Amino acid sequence: MKIGIDIMGGDYAPDATVSGAILAYNGLPKTVRLVLIGDSEQILHCLAKKEADPSNFDIVHASEVISMGEHPTKAFTQKPNSSISIGFQLLKEGKIDAFASNGNTGAMLVGSMFSVKTIPGVIRPCITSLLPKENGGTGLILDVGINADCKPDVLYQFAIIGSLFTEHVYGIKNPKIGLLNIGEEPEKGNLVSQATHNLMKDTKDFNFIGNVEGRDIFNDLADVIVCDGFTGNVVLKQAEALYTIVKKRGLSDAYFDRFNYENYGGTPILGINATVMIGHGISNEKAVKNMLLLTKDIVDANLSNKIKLAFQ
Repeated sequence: MKIGIDIMGGDYAPDATVSGAILAYNGLPKTVRLVLIGDSEQILHCLAKKEADPSNFDIVHASEVISMGEHPTKAFTQKPNSSISIGFQLLKEGKIDAFASNGNTGAMLVGSMFSVKTIPGVIRPCITSLLPKENGGTGLILDVGINADCKPDVLYQFAIIGSLFTEHVYGIKNPKIGLLNIGEEPEKGNLVSQATHNLMKDTKDFNFIGNVEGRDIFNDLADVIVCDGFTGNVVLKQAEALYTIVKKRGLSDAYFDRFNYENYGGTPILGINATVMIGHGISNEKAVKNMLLLTKDIVDANLSNKIKLAFQ
C-alpha cells in the first residue's frame, strides 16, 4: 500500500507534515509506504533535522503550492505542478492508493471531482466527523460542511454511506442511523426533515431508528447521525469550542480529552472513487500521524468499492 501526503499543506507545513509522516512511519506496518509530495529540498531538510532516513519514504517533487486563500478551481487548474495537483495525478494513475492533505480544502474537493470523480449514483460526496460517546464508544455525524443545503434523497444517501463507513472501518455491525431533528416525532422539523423521515422510515438499506435530538448526539441512541452540512458543521464547531473551554479552565477529564481533533487527524471525502483525506489546517505532527493511520484503515476496509457496490 502507498499513501501520498501533501507535505506543503497546512499552517505548519512542511515541518509538521514531515514530522507527522515520521511518526506515522513508526506506527504503520512496513507494508505501507508513505509518499511525500512537495518541495524535495525542504522535505530532505526537515528529514535531516529529525535525523530520519530519507530512504524510508518515497519523495515526489512539486514546485508549486496551493495556498489556503487561493480560489480552489483556479488554483487546481492553473497550478499543475502543485503538491495537491500532483497528488491527485498519482492517485488517478494508481501510483498511490490514497492521498491526504491538510491544505486548501476547496482544492481537495475540486481535485476529487475532477480527477477520481464521484461514484456513479452518488448525488453529492460528503465529509464526516467522529463523535465521542459517553460510554466510551464512537459515533459518526455527516455531512459536516460540504453540503450546506440538502434534499431528502441526498440525506438518504448520507445514511447509506455513513452506515457502510461505521460498519467496515469501525466494526459496528448493523449501525443505528438517526436523523438529526428538533424532536423525535416523525412530524417534527422543517419540510426537508419531514420528507427525509418519510423516505427513511420503511427502508431496508440501513437500520433507521428515527429522529434524534441535539441532546442525543453524545449518547448511545444512534451510531450514525445524518444532517445537512450546515447543521453538522455547527455541531462540530460547538464540540471543538467545548473542548477549548474545558482546557482553558484547566480541567482534566478523560472523556472531554477525546474531543481533541488531534486524536482523529482528518476525515475522508466519502462518495468518490478513491480514498482522499482532508485534515485541519492547524494540524500538528500528532494530527498528521493520526490522519495517516486512519487513511490506512480506510484503504484496508476497501470503503470506496463497498460504497460503489451499494450504489450499483
